[in-house]
Amino acid sequence: MPKMKTNRAAAKRFRKTASGKFKCGHAFRSHILTKKSTKRKRGLRATNYVNASDAGRVQRMLPYV
Repeated sequence: MPKMKTNRAAAKRFRKTASGKFKCGHAFRSHILTKKSTKRKRGLRATNYVNASDAGRVQRMLPYV
């Protein structure tokens, strides 16, 4: 059986935690930040986790994580 390929785009976007969850970044944080409130931008800095219903799909893209 050959090795499975890791989806490299997913590998750059997700990290697995010790508890088995997947950490990821927030959307809407890259540009057009002047019109967004300071409170909103500060909230986007916080850790974001992949929803449990989507975790299986992320896991399939990262077979060796």
